[in-house]
This record gives sequence, structure tokens and C-alpha cells, in this order.
Amino acid sequence: MSHQQAETSRRSFLKAGVAGVIALGMADLQSAQVEAAPAVATASGSARLAPADQSTMIVDSHCHATPVWYADLDALVFEQDRNGVEHAVLVQIGGYFDNQYQFDAVAKYPGRFANVVIADYTKPDAAETLARLAATGVSGVRISGPTRSPGDDPFAIWKAAAKLGLSITTGGRSADFVNPEFAQIVEAIPEVPVVIEHLGSTDNPNDDPVGVEVFDQIFSLARYPNTYMKIHGLGEFTKRMSLPSAPFPFDRPIRPLLDKVLEAFGPQRMMWGSDYPLVNQREGYQRALKLTMDELKTRSDEDRAWIFGKTAMKVFPIKA
Repeated sequence: MSHQQAETSRRSFLKAGVAGVIALGMADLQSAQVEAAPAVATASGSARLAPADQSTMIVDSHCHATPVWYADLDALVFEQDRNGVEHAVLVQIGGYFDNQYQFDAVAKYPGRFANVVIADYTKPDAAETLARLAATGVSGVRISGPTRSPGDDPFAIWKAAAKLGLSITTGGRSADFVNPEFAQIVEAIPEVPVVIEHLGSTDNPNDDPVGVEVFDQIFSLARYPNTYMKIHGLGEFTKRMSLPSAPFPFDRPIRPLLDKVLEAFGPQRMMWGSDYPLVNQREGYQRALKLTMDELKTRSDEDRAWIFGKTAMKVFPIKA
């Protein structure tokens, strides 16, 4: 992105968001509304809103920022700041193996980001590369469901992550998760958290070929104690109204996927992630957080604390 493009991006964010600088998120985690805490300075000098209750801080478990695609880091930090999101997990985009930008982000905002990288699994030395990355303090590795290593052992990269003690976040098609091989991988590395992204790719609201039996198969992976599920904004699996209106722009009733995940995995194996910046093609960052919180408002404070923060910090601890 050129300097001019970056400045245009920042200006557009500022125009859209000045009125919303007061954080919405942490108050929704509590049964009674609380006043926003005063702004505090980060190590980099920017201001952000302190969470109203440190024990129930909001953590975004799934967001992207790269120098080659999507939005830059400053745009992500802007969204975090105005929504009271204290920490985030930077997840490398598929097919991009240069993790330096994420390392720079961690250094610029110490204590704010967990770093989930990708090693070039197409190379014979992928396991050695992953070991070098792990030594720098990364929090996890992204390996897509159908990823197989070259050579004699197609599961070498998975086993390398397990040996290094790295949590794994994994995406793919729904067919990849119902493939018996995926369950075999999960079963073979029981000591390693394996986080399934995007509801196992059962999340297309407009043209979804996934039937009930596929949902059931994917959610049945909860039988393995080391599996976790990422939930994102409602816009991933709920169709927008033809004439959207505030405060809820989606058709009701919505599909009961959040209830299904809760029933299968429980709150301590669920984590919310914005899918920033792709969420801006749907309902936007703020609504992806708030409306999802609203759908889970009948759950206990402790349950929501796990879903919107504690699970992500447990699986992807911040190491720098």
C-alpha cells in the first residue's frame, strides 16, 4: 500500500468512526451497564480505552493485517480502540509466508497482540522453519485443514507444531473438516489445541449447500477435548434483510449455530474473532462484536467472559 493510499484509508476510518470512540464492548459483558473507563496511553503513544473490568477483557481471536493485502495495522488498532478490544490475535493470511509485519506489530504494541504465523508447508524444511519461528515467541501456527507436507510423512507440519507446543488454528472447506483424516490428525495430537475457524466453514448465509448432517459432523468434533471453535460476526451465517434497519439488520429467525456450538463445545472452548478486515464486507467490526454479544446476553457473565476473551488468551497467550 502506498503512503497516499494509507493516508486515504486512515481518513476514511476517522470520518466513519469519530462519533463512536466510546467503547461498547465491555459493558455488554456485564449485567449492569458501566461507564467507559478513561483513555490510557499505549507503549506506542496512542490512546485506547481501558477495559471496564480486566477479568472480562475482550480479545479478538481472528484478525489480519499485512503489507500486501487487506487493511494495515493502524486500521485494526483503530477498530480495537473504539470498541474496547484489549487484545487481538494476528492470524497470518493463507499462502503468505513472510511473517515480519506481524513481528513488527508485536514489537510496536508490546503486550497487545498474540502472533499466529504460517510456515511454508510446501518446502521440505517447513518443520525447521517453524521451529525457528517458535523460538521467537509466537503463540500459534495456522495450518489449513487440507494441508499436507511433501515427502514421506504428509502430516509432518502438524506433528512439528505439536512437538513445538504451538496451538493450531485451522481453516478450510466444510468438506475438509468432515473428512475422516481431519479427525485422525486431531486424535493424533491430543495435547495440542486445534481451533476450527469460521464455524467449520458452515457460514455462508446466502448460498449454503451445507446440510444439517454436515453441521452435526463438524460439531461432533467436540468429542476431542483439544478442539475449539471460533465464532465470528452474525453476518457470516445470517442473511441481511433486503431493507436493513437498525438495530438488527438481519432476517429473523437466525440459524441457531451459536446455540449448537455452545451445546457441543461449551464456552471454555469457544472464542469470538472479528475476521477483520473481511468483516467490513459484512456488518462491520462494531456490529460483529455487539450483535454477537447481544445474541449471547442470556448466558452467564462467566460464560461470556470465556467466549469473548479468556478462551483466546488461554489458547493463544501473548508472549511479547
